[in-house]
Amino acid sequence: MIEVGSVLVHEEIINNDFVCNLTKCKGICCVEGDAGAPLNVKETEKLKEIYPKIVHHMTERGIRAIEEQGTHVVDMDGDLTTTCVDGNKECAYVTWENGITKCAIEKAYELGEIDWKKPISCHLYPIRTTRYPEFDVLHYDRWHICHDACTFGKELSVPVYKFLKEPLIREYGEDWYKELELAVAAL
Repeated sequence: MIEVGSVLVHEEIINNDFVCNLTKCKGICCVEGDAGAPLNVKETEKLKEIYPKIVHHMTERGIRAIEEQGTHVVDMDGDLTTTCVDGNKECAYVTWENGITKCAIEKAYELGEIDWKKPISCHLYPIRTTRYPEFDVLHYDRWHICHDACTFGKELSVPVYKFLKEPLIREYGEDWYKELELAVAAL
């Protein structure tokens, strides 16, 4: 691991390539899994605030899930997550375009209807964050459904941390990202 400010970064984030390839995977990461996307407390408040502004982009099943369960839930591990359709299937905020999943939140953001792109855990994927009181640890989450993203990233020679530059800056700031680049160059 390398230390950048108060963040420990697993070297797999530096040494592995990754570029989402939605034409191949169809955004299945928003549909499969055993829980919704991890959230922090501020994000649960944001979901409550923006829900009326994004509902017109959502599917009937997603709307029904939100009406029954709320804009977020506490999963079986006690963690805050996005609501899922049928308990643990697709994220309630998923919408579909040409057979590919899209995020209703991100769609509203791109159209200028809201000022929040999506939960940071979604934006950072395949990086997962473990938070401790004094520091964060960034892990590379390997999931078989992302095989095509790994292959595509290797073809383009784009490491995980470069593919996720925007969300890393969103979470930790531009100065932090520059420090990460310097630390990588020094390896």
